[in-house]
Amino acid sequence: MQEPGTLNDGPGFLLNIVFKRWSDLWKKPCNKIKSIILRRREKMKSKLFVAISLIALFAMVLTACAPAATATPAADAAKPAEGAAPAAMKIRVASDAAYPPFETVDETTKEMVGFDIDLFKAIAKEANLEVEFVNIGFDPLLAGMAQCQYDAAISAITITDERKQNMTFSDPYFQAGQAITVSVKNDAIKSEADLKGKTIGTQLGTTGDILAKKIEGANVKAYDSVDLAFQDLLNGQVEAVVADNVPSEGFVGKNSDKIKVVAGLLTSEDYGISVCKKNTELLARINEGLKKVKEAGLIEELNNKWIKGK
Repeated sequence: MQEPGTLNDGPGFLLNIVFKRWSDLWKKPCNKIKSIILRRREKMKSKLFVAISLIALFAMVLTACAPAATATPAADAAKPAEGAAPAAMKIRVASDAAYPPFETVDETTKEMVGFDIDLFKAIAKEANLEVEFVNIGFDPLLAGMAQCQYDAAISAITITDERKQNMTFSDPYFQAGQAITVSVKNDAIKSEADLKGKTIGTQLGTTGDILAKKIEGANVKAYDSVDLAFQDLLNGQVEAVVADNVPSEGFVGKNSDKIKVVAGLLTSEDYGISVCKKNTELLARINEGLKKVKEAGLIEELNNKWIKGK
């Protein structure tokens, strides 16, 4: 039995019933409205997802269809501005330093000196080349250049078609020719024709060596360096030496009472700087540097210093 004065008692009871009814009536439409709102929210979420997906797809299409930006090649980026000096290039340059006055070793400093050495240093300065000189015999020098063991070589090297097959050459920088040197007592040899059947000294691999070996009946003794050929001439071990005219005249100048140059030049030859066939950039730099030093009058200066002795 309930206590008197509760909502189940009298008017309170009636109010309780009315309130409950009203709540039930209100709850049903609220649930319905809530359900509608939830369904619409789900639809909106679905539409929003579709819209975002479409926007993303559209953006991807635009990116794929847009023209690609032109990239600056690394080589172009590293290329110096027009008129600027080229970047420094380190190179190894071979030379047979037993061929004065073009290249020899200074006994005091132990450094290579001579016409060719001074010339290449001047070219290197113009072309921004960092040079390491390598002293090596002439024949292995040519073999090494054919294999690109050295970047370049300067050693009174005559430009020939045969050598061009294995290396490239700079523009000519000196004109020379083959000369015959004999004892001052020798009056029998006065020309190339007189060398038939004679013992001739040469330097291995040189154009003088090639020429002498074509002479009929000649006994050719090829030496590793030209100074050894001249030494054997002084000692009577050979009857003549065939070599480039400038070094020949140099040896005669030091031994004018013992040896002499006879006849005229047997050939006309141009000296060039040998360059590894693969290195076209180096060849271009050397030619440009050579052109500049020629225009500056350096060749004549070196002639006076090393050949004429002025």
